[in-house]
Amino acid sequence: MVQLSDDCFAHDGKLLPTSEALALLAERLDCVTETQASPTAKALGHILRDDLHAKTSMPPNDNSAVDGYAVRHHELSKDGETRWPIAARITAGEAPPSDLPENVAVRIFTGAAMPAGFDSVFMQEDCRLDGDHVVLPQGLSQGANRRKFGEDFTEGALLLSAGQMLRPQDLGLAAAAGHATLTVSRPLRIALFSTGNELVEPGEALPVGAIHDSNRYTLMGLIRAMGCEATDLGILADNERVVRLALAQAAVEHDLIITSGGVSVGEEDHVKAAVEALGKLHAWRLAIKPGRPIALGQVSRVPFIGLPGNPVAVMVTFLLIARPAILRLMGAKGTEPRRYKVPAGFSFRKKGGRREWLRVRMAQENGAPHLELFEKQGSGILTSLVEADGLVELPEDLTEVESGAMVDYLPFNEVL
Repeated sequence: MVQLSDDCFAHDGKLLPTSEALALLAERLDCVTETQASPTAKALGHILRDDLHAKTSMPPNDNSAVDGYAVRHHELSKDGETRWPIAARITAGEAPPSDLPENVAVRIFTGAAMPAGFDSVFMQEDCRLDGDHVVLPQGLSQGANRRKFGEDFTEGALLLSAGQMLRPQDLGLAAAAGHATLTVSRPLRIALFSTGNELVEPGEALPVGAIHDSNRYTLMGLIRAMGCEATDLGILADNERVVRLALAQAAVEHDLIITSGGVSVGEEDHVKAAVEALGKLHAWRLAIKPGRPIALGQVSRVPFIGLPGNPVAVMVTFLLIARPAILRLMGAKGTEPRRYKVPAGFSFRKKGGRREWLRVRMAQENGAPHLELFEKQGSGILTSLVEADGLVELPEDLTEVESGAMVDYLPFNEVL
């Protein structure tokens, strides 16, 4: 396991704009996972580590795009219908005959290889049979219904670049290009735990003052959805010795440690002291809402990310900071998700100098899309994450949104 250099998360303590924080992560975080060979069929969600080049061309030969009749276009009559004998029959996967005579048609099926010199295909429904001959209508354009050799890609072409997360269509492309296995990153091993004497597991009775731990379940889902291995260390008591022991053990077998809450300066916030005893901790003060300072550091030389404790803040800061960091640690490139310009169906005012994220639903009126603001925007409203379709990003210099204005929309399906 490759480990990071000391102080990879250090900064001068100033209030950081989101863009600057992401730039620092991109500059300082390197891949820590080794490569492994994965069967192409099982590589979904993994990070490709080597550029992928085509072993073959696609299509590997000219072939028919339809069921019909292949011809040499220059032999067709220019004055009307053409009546020719059917000289051969070719199905998909069958080698075409050679040395076919002039002025003949070939019965051909979708995907079947074209005989040499044959360059156009009539659709069967446009033709009519006359005994062992076929009658071909006038007006077919040259090259019609023919897929050309290599029109998708040619042997040796770069198909996929190292550093991208593999999607279903990427696996199909790799398979079509002849790759049975792919070189990918080993899944990142992430240790996850919660701290707090007020937390109990779902299913257990709630004593007075207690709540069920939800953040750990959200984070486990987010981590596993990224193709990482999540080790659930459960709920740790508010005890520095217990927390320190758990952190030390987690650092031996994991590439990253994540927690939520417990990293502020309260008397019962023992995670901060435990991390500092075993390594270094840096509080990143991000100019965002929802969210509080993000604790980034190292336990020994294993990176540590301490997220806020409120349910909405923990998910937003995971998507903003932890997700790009995880992707960088796995060797991914281009970790910023796409935003889309969509009209706001609401008005909103905010403070300048910070980036805000609003939970929204996608709606339509008279066929035109717009975004509706979820009515409860508190950072503890977990239902808002379930009922929203995504987030609207309001930059630091924006202070007011008017209904109908174009805003930056990040749908959850871009990051989940």
